[in-house]
Amino acid sequence: MDHTDRHCRYFLRLITRHTLLYTEMITAAAILNGNRDRLLAYSDSEHPLALQLGGSDPAALKQCAIIAEEFGYDEINFNVGCPSDKVQTGRFGACLMAEPQLVAECIATMQQVTTIPVTVKTRLGIDNFDDLTAFINSVSIAGCRTFIIHARKAWLKGLSPRENREVPPLDYSKVYQLKNDFPELEIIINGGFTRLEQIQEQYNYVDGVMIGRAAYHDPYLLADVDRKIFTDSNTIKTRHQILSEFMDYVSLQLDRGVALNHMTRHILGLYQGQPGARAYRRQLGQHACRSGAGIEVLKQAVNAMNG
Repeated sequence: MDHTDRHCRYFLRLITRHTLLYTEMITAAAILNGNRDRLLAYSDSEHPLALQLGGSDPAALKQCAIIAEEFGYDEINFNVGCPSDKVQTGRFGACLMAEPQLVAECIATMQQVTTIPVTVKTRLGIDNFDDLTAFINSVSIAGCRTFIIHARKAWLKGLSPRENREVPPLDYSKVYQLKNDFPELEIIINGGFTRLEQIQEQYNYVDGVMIGRAAYHDPYLLADVDRKIFTDSNTIKTRHQILSEFMDYVSLQLDRGVALNHMTRHILGLYQGQPGARAYRRQLGQHACRSGAGIEVLKQAVNAMNG
């Protein structure tokens, strides 16, 4: 949330053509009661694209599933993994792991009205709830065929959302066991992957890998994914080529009134680990947020890398 907006996704799509991208988690109530076009609009180039939904009311989620397909999304991902207090108060996210029958009802209801896949993003467990096998069994009976597992528990009492991304230990072996127990299901692993070699290794045990923070903070990690994971022989773009293409997008959005920093905040990590990366980030951080900032700020950031 607050990261994979449409500007971020457009940028990531310049790096990888085949990786499935996800929206921020959007609540059913926001879609039904808010500015739907603003929340759900995207560029056609972002496909394949999944809409990540939060909620717990089957009737509301049913309406959202219809809307998602009308908007042309390729997948609906039901979030049963977010541990924040706000999410718990709204009775969605990770707390729903304690209610597998409700999750199953939500999945079944959405699948009744859409032809696109409905998938589930979850954790290994929450607090003292550890029976992930029973949870997967209940939800799969309702028709879900794809589960994305963040390979650590969520502690809803005593840990902040940030701590829940780092403190509970990762346990990949439990996700591998799920694949053994449910070979007919698509099991995708999430959590702690920062190198492409790590990602490739996971295909010995599971069907896919989801990357979150690492792809945001070091997006060029995805540059070789198309070739090594999706066997696409197209030439890998350089960082400068990616930024040049993104500048064209930025210019168009600036003309539409979008503030520069709403876009550049997503590209701070493009030169992660490269000479001059700190100067590049400093230039964007200091100047992109200024009123009226334009494309010249991006050009100056590139120049700053060269001293």
